Amino acid sequence: MIDVDGPLNPWAAKPHRRPEGYQTHRMRPSGWEQPWQKPLRVWLNPNHGPALLALPFDLVWCTTWAHEANEWIGPHLGLPALPVIEWPEGQQEPTSPYWKSEPRVFWKTEPIVRYAAGRSFAWIDDDITDLDRDFVAEHHTGRALLHHVDPRKGLLEEDFRALAAWASSGSIHHKVSN
Repeated sequence: MIDVDGPLNPWAAKPHRRPEGYQTHRMRPSGWEQPWQKPLRVWLNPNHGPALLALPFDLVWCTTWAHEANEWIGPHLGLPALPVIEWPEGQQEPTSPYWKSEPRVFWKTEPIVRYAAGRSFAWIDDDITDLDRDFVAEHHTGRALLHHVDPRKGLLEEDFRALAAWASSGSIHHKVSN
């Protein structure tokens, strides 16, 4: 389960300093259609697609880009159309530590647990905290990896190594933080 903004698009990197290996793309997903709006700047690393496909996982979009990730993000990474977790209406609220809200379980966490339905999963996101790990440990019976990615750096080689190591391990709840 992979988020776009943070892991794939290091949105918190210095605004005029694209991270090494990334390419700049200008996009107009839903919400950015107005002609007076500048297109959204998205940085993507084309090496991430093959690296994700090499992992022993069934990839699923876990992002507010929803189905538009297949249109705007996947093609730049060489990813096929992926399944998408559908979010409940009105539930998308900024609870991220980056929004300086009161600490609480991230709004994605419960729908992810429901989607997983007891199956093992790895979730890659920049908004994961220990509150989310605790929620998953309490409400999910399968193996789960909640892997935090620094939104200033995006996915790094060490993240792919950690994901592959977890996939081959037998641990139930493995905590990885950057």
